[in-house]
Amino acid sequence: MTPRSKALIFWAAGVLAYVIAVFHRQSLGVASIEAAARLGVGAAGLSLLAMIQLLFYAGMQVPVGVLVDRLGSKRMLLIGATVMSAGELVFAFSSGLLPGVAGRALIGCGDAMTFISVIRLVNLHFPARINPLLVQLTGLIGQLGALASAVPLIHSLRAYGWTPTFLGAAALGAVAVLLLLTFLRDSRPELAGDEPPGLKAAWAEPGTRLGMWTHAATQCSAAAFLLLWGYPFLVQGQGLDPSTAGVLLSTLTLCGMACGPLLGYLAGRFPFHRSRMVLIVIGTTAGAWTAVLAWPGRAPLWLLVLLVVVLAANGPGSMIGFDYARTFNPATRIGAATGIVNDGGFVASMSVIALIGIALDLHGGSGPDAYRWAFAVQYPFWLLGAVQVLRYRTITRRLLLAAQNS
Repeated sequence: MTPRSKALIFWAAGVLAYVIAVFHRQSLGVASIEAAARLGVGAAGLSLLAMIQLLFYAGMQVPVGVLVDRLGSKRMLLIGATVMSAGELVFAFSSGLLPGVAGRALIGCGDAMTFISVIRLVNLHFPARINPLLVQLTGLIGQLGALASAVPLIHSLRAYGWTPTFLGAAALGAVAVLLLLTFLRDSRPELAGDEPPGLKAAWAEPGTRLGMWTHAATQCSAAAFLLLWGYPFLVQGQGLDPSTAGVLLSTLTLCGMACGPLLGYLAGRFPFHRSRMVLIVIGTTAGAWTAVLAWPGRAPLWLLVLLVVVLAANGPGSMIGFDYARTFNPATRIGAATGIVNDGGFVASMSVIALIGIALDLHGGSGPDAYRWAFAVQYPFWLLGAVQVLRYRTITRRLLLAAQNS
């Protein structure tokens, strides 16, 4: 078997594990209304569930980045799949807020170990010129997990109920472990000395922070929509049938899968214009939300379709942040740099999710007006992200120019 064939097999095994991780990550989104009834919580309680999941995900990013540089991708992927499966088991039998929080915390921890590990496989086994495209394809294929967590999960909850549905989700973790043990071979990397592999150096690199702010500004809106608030917004705030809402969530995912390879190709073909792509994603997202939130009463279906199509570019746009991490950091600290970049996006997403829940409770909990005020909390995140992208773009370009002239 050729090295390229082995690399493709390793990548495929990692991507399939990532598909299952995305399913776990987003399984709360379409179960949010059922979760509120089963666990006896309101909007703030639902926000707490999603926020805890993201808090553990975000908090684990940098430690996991360091560990994947030390232990390798296979070990981290196996641990992550096992921990997520345990989280779904806990969630399946939860009947109160505290067990529910524990289950989502475990899912956040395991999820944190997955994407970084797959990105490391791409960075180490494939040439730089196709890296952006493969990163986008990783994200694209991973969205199959989001599709499985939309309409099929809604159907399962209706047909079989809470516990059987989440027991089935836990069984997927065993499938991931089996796939990784069978197909992935990844030796432990050789590191010199006892110091962590480049964490301080990765943070000191302006290109890493450019990637972090890219990820934060582009991911937070779609993540909040898919992970928790999109389904209630469409059903309670816009009066859509649950099946229609599920189709819109699936449309968002499918459009994102179509957009990813295009952005990956453009990022690889025109690396100097990556920040321009990021700013376009931020601007169009803010514009689409403005149109929906400013519409008197409930927005028409065509405008909601336009919103989800625009939001579909958020995920692929956030992947450009990982390309910055690869561009400005050597392979020995790519895990740490990727963790920093990923952390930025999920801290922003966690903050948006929490603030939307608080705003909903302050403005009545449901209805167009309550959701209008709640989703307005996104504007400061877009503004700050765009300013920071422009700032670090200027710094990195100045440093690159100085290096070329030296």
